[in-house]
Amino acid sequence: MEVRDIEIFLTLTEELHFGRTAARLRVSQARVSQAIKQQERRLGGELFDRSSRRDIRLTPLGQLLRDDLKPVYANLLASLERARLAAQGVTATLRIGMMPFNLPDLHPHWRVFRTRHPQWQLQVRQAPYVDPFGRLRAGEMDVLVAWLPVEEPDLTVGPILFRDPRVLAVSSDHELAERSSVSLEAVADFPHATAPQMLDYWEDAYLPFQTPQGRSIERVDTVTTPDALINLVGTGEIVHTFPAHVTKYWAMSHIRWLPLPDMPALPYALVWRSETENDLIRAFAEVVRSLGMSRL
Repeated sequence: MEVRDIEIFLTLTEELHFGRTAARLRVSQARVSQAIKQQERRLGGELFDRSSRRDIRLTPLGQLLRDDLKPVYANLLASLERARLAAQGVTATLRIGMMPFNLPDLHPHWRVFRTRHPQWQLQVRQAPYVDPFGRLRAGEMDVLVAWLPVEEPDLTVGPILFRDPRVLAVSSDHELAERSSVSLEAVADFPHATAPQMLDYWEDAYLPFQTPQGRSIERVDTVTTPDALINLVGTGEIVHTFPAHVTKYWAMSHIRWLPLPDMPALPYALVWRSETENDLIRAFAEVVRSLGMSRL
């Protein structure tokens, strides 16, 4: 299996959709289909169940191959990157994955880290929307910036970067669009979406499953990317809660952002695997502590 075919397969296991995979990799949908069919012929079995009209599903064979290939592929990419950096005199790299969108707001942290530690490279990327803790555990990043609480026995929660007020996104022609704010009780009147493989307690911190009065907040759709989520809001199919910083980066004429005054601010903190804590992680955590929480 060629490296590009491994990338296509692993991306399809995340997106579970041929079109989205092709768009993400900037190849044709036919190229994705061809690569998967070629591997299925080689292995003698189907990697994906294509019986659904919408999204596809991994077969047991596909799950086995995904679980075996992910660490191998990650190690291969890491080896190539280490060799490239060694040629430039860089001794190590700290990889940070961001669940929030506000990378520019945190530039002071990136700048101070690079100034204090010029021998180390800092990479900051948007964290995957699906199963970010799984990606952290797989070694695809060193530190994850995630909302709290995070109550995983193998993960360390570091200092808080910022706390963000909450807003509700609705389409511009939604019945709530002209309100100046909205209560959490009113949120329960409308459908929402979720992401696959979300930990219940972690999802509940972002969007409760029930209002204070015990009304259920229903999830009617599952999305795998932020773009898919905001598109459902824009078409009026759902409403959805967000941290307020997204309003600076998703300024769309067909979306209205309504304050949610009775929802607590969402804290975002550094999270890393306890067993992989090292000098780079400790150094960045110290930068965050020394600068204090960011004002958004």
